[in-house]
Amino acid sequence: MIHEGLPTQLPDIDPDETHDWIDSFDSMVDERGRERARYVMLRLLERAREMNVGVPALRSTDYINTIPPEREPWFPGDEEAERRIRAFIRWNAAVMVSSANRKGLEVGGHIATYQSSASLYEVGFNHFFQGKDAPGGGDQIYIQGHASPGIYSRAYLEGRLSEQQLYRFRQEVQHGTGQGLPSYPHPRLMPDFWEFPTVSMGLTGINSIYQARFNRYLQNRGIKDTDNQHVWAFLGDGEMAEPESLGAIRVAAREELDNLTWVINCNLQQLDGPVTGNGKIIQELEANFRGAGWNVIKVVWGREWDQLLARDVDGVLVNKMNATPDGDFQTYSVEDGGYVRESFFGGDPRLRAMVEHMSDQQIQKLPRGGHDYRKVYAAFDAAKKHVGQPTVILAKTIKGWTIDALEGKNATHQMKKLTPEDLKKFRDRLYLPISDRDLERSYEETGAAPFFHPGEKSPEIDYMMERRRQLGGSVPRRVLRAKPLTLPADKVYADLKKGSGKNSVASTMAVVRLLKDWMKDPEIGKRLVPIAPDEYRTFGMDAMFPSAKVYNPGGQRYESVDRKLLLSYKESTQGQMLHEGISEAGAMASATAAGSAYSTHGEHMIPFYIFYSMFGFQRTGDSIWAMADQLARGFLIGATAGRTTLTGEGLQHADGHSPLLATTNPAIKHYDPAFAYEISHIMQTGLEQMYGSTEEHPDGENVIYYLTVYNEPVPQPAEPEDVDVEGILKGIHKVSTGEGDGPRVQLLASGVGFPWAQEAARILREDWGVVADTWSVTSWNELARDAVASEQWNLMHPGEPQRTAYVADKLAGSQGPFLAVSDFMAAVPLQIARWVPGDYCVLGADGFGFADTRPAARRFFNIDAESVVVRTLQALADAGEIDPAQVEKAFAQYRIDDPTAVAGRKQEGGDA
Repeated sequence: MIHEGLPTQLPDIDPDETHDWIDSFDSMVDERGRERARYVMLRLLERAREMNVGVPALRSTDYINTIPPEREPWFPGDEEAERRIRAFIRWNAAVMVSSANRKGLEVGGHIATYQSSASLYEVGFNHFFQGKDAPGGGDQIYIQGHASPGIYSRAYLEGRLSEQQLYRFRQEVQHGTGQGLPSYPHPRLMPDFWEFPTVSMGLTGINSIYQARFNRYLQNRGIKDTDNQHVWAFLGDGEMAEPESLGAIRVAAREELDNLTWVINCNLQQLDGPVTGNGKIIQELEANFRGAGWNVIKVVWGREWDQLLARDVDGVLVNKMNATPDGDFQTYSVEDGGYVRESFFGGDPRLRAMVEHMSDQQIQKLPRGGHDYRKVYAAFDAAKKHVGQPTVILAKTIKGWTIDALEGKNATHQMKKLTPEDLKKFRDRLYLPISDRDLERSYEETGAAPFFHPGEKSPEIDYMMERRRQLGGSVPRRVLRAKPLTLPADKVYADLKKGSGKNSVASTMAVVRLLKDWMKDPEIGKRLVPIAPDEYRTFGMDAMFPSAKVYNPGGQRYESVDRKLLLSYKESTQGQMLHEGISEAGAMASATAAGSAYSTHGEHMIPFYIFYSMFGFQRTGDSIWAMADQLARGFLIGATAGRTTLTGEGLQHADGHSPLLATTNPAIKHYDPAFAYEISHIMQTGLEQMYGSTEEHPDGENVIYYLTVYNEPVPQPAEPEDVDVEGILKGIHKVSTGEGDGPRVQLLASGVGFPWAQEAARILREDWGVVADTWSVTSWNELARDAVASEQWNLMHPGEPQRTAYVADKLAGSQGPFLAVSDFMAAVPLQIARWVPGDYCVLGADGFGFADTRPAARRFFNIDAESVVVRTLQALADAGEIDPAQVEKAFAQYRIDDPTAVAGRKQEGGDA
């Protein structure tokens, strides 16, 4: 039996020895007390873990610092110099936000987050964070989004930003592009400064884990030595309620990512109130992380508590700390020392006696550990040296620390302005040499307080710059140093262009075929990173298992159940394929790490993330947005796309709208190809655009290619000799021109919908005397974007020759009404309606999906060939070109209102 992780019914092979141990323990309790016995037990458990005895860790420990004073390392810095530097940065950060909210501007900002975490960051900047010039290429540092004013303020002291830029916080265009500062860490908006977008709360956690994992992936595959690089992630305690924050912590423990440290700023406050007023968030998080297998370091109390704890021989103080809820601790942070004496220490005479030598002011100033530089340094040092586990540092702080008007108040997050009197008190607390007269003059002239700089030659600036020189340069900083790639020649795309002959091939298989060919390339082959969330076999990629293998840092220490099969599951330390299990969020984090490796590591890596299209932009759209912000590149493959194609799977698997979601992201280029030869041109161009070099983009472009492909086998024609490559890439090209006389129509279709248009063209010609031209629309999104861009250019260039939309030019002169159809909702093709030069009608799969055969589903949504025929005839009747009776006849003949009419139709393969 296992009870709370401990074996309780193992046979006692030496009862006498066991009895001796128990007697010894009993004596210690009797002679030294329960607290001493408890301490010894905790040390034994710690030692057992170090010796790999296999006893599980405790889920939580006392509400005190993990590292006792006697185990703190020597502090190597000048604490007084660093205190002054922190004061300068604190002041400038607060003034920056307050200035941004002066009357007539009022663009917002956040003061309190950085004030609570200043010591946490400054310990890192002065002693731990390695810059890009450090051996190995430097650390990756995820900075909490709301703390950005403090990071800008440090950069100002370092000479990286100007005072004028600080005054223009959150004013990015009105003074000229690049003359202001973005609100949060946004690499796309400040590409030489920020590396990681972090303000979408929760994504920092999961992205930092998979970044640390990707570092090990690069190391194990022999692409880059990342052994000297460390990933630091700063998060808030309120942020840990986001599912993504804790959702992947077991991955970090399972893969023993000791190159990862999380620093959670536990100021006990969310945006509008306590994180957990009736509980203890630090204890809750400790239990979560210990249970997941992390090394946990708590930094709860500052050094002034050490003497009190040393006198706590019977554990009454520790017990009081354990029993006091966070809501009370927040109250203590805003009350005076007399209140704290009565409320916290007054309930027990032993506690009251413990502080009788202290004044109320001394009690009021008893600090939290996250503000104590030496306590924080000890935690960082222990985290960096810890082996075999990721580390989380839980640092207790006060939100708005050092600003009397803000400290600890529930409304702190929303308080953005400081009055002159608030700032005078703040200045005095920081001991800054700014006179009342200078403050008042600045308010009169600018409406805000002045920034403070001690001078470029001051001892503080010399100190901080020397520390950064020793650590490899300023951070954060984003650099481009990846060597150009030699991309595959045209011949690698030849097979896709040949077509499939008499066979039917799904477009998903065509994409995978090209991936396999790319992976054989001597230059880019090893740089491809296939990523899938537990669906490699669904997408026909199991053939890659024996050669590419699935990445596992521990290798494969078991015999696979399918080991005797040719396509057996194979894992390897050097494996190339990232198999993320059932976690689209984790897969996206891997894609982001791989797609930005050209900047974080100076190594081009090419993510190829393939997934159920419904679980891409819908489930992880926020992560894709952050991927774009991080200037990552790569291929996202929305396989099993379409509302009716994934037969049998039902409502939540039926993607009818991902192109619409994709169009909201300016970095995403979406294509919905119908043919393998279209895929070859699109993917070749994508590879060249993202990883090639042009005069305009010598380092490639920061875009992401999203292809929706299908699991339905369809005939794949060979590429025509006169193929319109430009049309394929811009979004539309003509496939066939109808022959004969009679009313003429234009049928536009994308993806798996093209065979319906093709079949409708045949029926229209043979049964109704209507001639149809067919067009493959490879991208409704790109056509719409081009059209909007043309109109925007015309708006900004009056008096110059006007531009027209590509789709309007392409369709100009085409006869008859235009009918569009796809396996997506009607809003997808409706994007181009304004620019189609004629009557335009659309058929789409609007509504919830469901499980049935493809013919039944397409008849239900009225997007099948017969529905296209009836809608086309109706458009011709509306235009007066045919008798409306023909429409009634066709409607009755095809029964497009009745899915039972196609109950007997067979379909070919391609389920999930």
